Amino acid sequence: RRPEKHDGKASEILDACESRDVERLRNLAISEGGLLSDHARRQAWPLLLGNLSYDDDAKSKGDDDSWRELPRHSDEDQVQLDVNRSFIYYPEDQSMKDLDRRKGELSDLITEVLRRQPYLCYFQGYHDICQVFLLVLEPPNRASTVARLSTLRIRDFMLPTLAPALAQLRLIPAILYAVNPELYDHLSQTQPFFALSGTLTMYAHDIQEYGDIARLFDVLLARESVFSVYMFAQIVLQRSEELFETPADEPEMLHSILSKLPKPLDLESLISGTVRLFEKYPPEQLRPWRQISQSSVLKTARWQNQILNQTLEDGEVFFKKQVKELEWANRREKAFKAIWKYRRPATGIGLAVTVAVVSY
Repeated sequence: RRPEKHDGKASEILDACESRDVERLRNLAISEGGLLSDHARRQAWPLLLGNLSYDDDAKSKGDDDSWRELPRHSDEDQVQLDVNRSFIYYPEDQSMKDLDRRKGELSDLITEVLRRQPYLCYFQGYHDICQVFLLVLEPPNRASTVARLSTLRIRDFMLPTLAPALAQLRLIPAILYAVNPELYDHLSQTQPFFALSGTLTMYAHDIQEYGDIARLFDVLLARESVFSVYMFAQIVLQRSEELFETPADEPEMLHSILSKLPKPLDLESLISGTVRLFEKYPPEQLRPWRQISQSSVLKTARWQNQILNQTLEDGEVFFKKQVKELEWANRREKAFKAIWKYRRPATGIGLAVTVAVVSY
């Protein structure tokens, strides 16, 4: 049973859901204890993702299986491999029959989202996110809510390459430098790839307690997309004493330490600390922020109200812009490699022509 101090909060949450008061709902989701129960989350999570008509959608769609007739998505074989490895830690005490049923539902959920948004690319760990939504939401609301999450909140991870995801991680050293230059220097030989699993899967791959991951999703859905990156930076900052015990010239060891979340993980302390960190050092103050694409979710969902007015079609437009940027970056890299490989003393005209070609 939840603590008595939260009884009044539970009523507040349901009232905010009933009135579609998303701002109030966000504040409740971030505050201690989060949304408290899956009963509240079933109503709140779709609203936090801008699915304001989820009740009507559920009634109108019913058991809409039309997605089954759509063309197969190219990643469906990998989806099945990952689904077979799902529900390892929770729910507890489930029978084999229940486990098989949930795996079937998870496969259907992911496949429906991918077939209805065929431009999205599946990534390993997406199933970890989806299984949490499956356990919380009612069947009619799952696919529409996960589709909004995928296209408007974690789109950077569903592009043809991981380059945008890695670009997000470069914000972490910048945050560390702003807060603790000594720790930044200590980790300067360690690339921030240690945060990839956590940020990529909204921490669902790393947190084994269902209550903890549901609580964490409350705040991640209520806050800006970049908040997840700040959260990992906060985890690193909270482990500074432990990290200083490992020599800076052992980046492999530091990477190994940082790639695993500390246990136990004090979620409420982590959340409140991340909120303060974000407020004191907003992303606009970080140098790598300038290199983040204007079509990245970090910027299209920079402000909490942005996605309320965005549609799945908007997400697809952003996606296509990002793909074009990635293609251009790839062509530019190849061109510079070719220039370097066949470099000769260049005349002013030859150099000008080369620059013009690369800039085209």
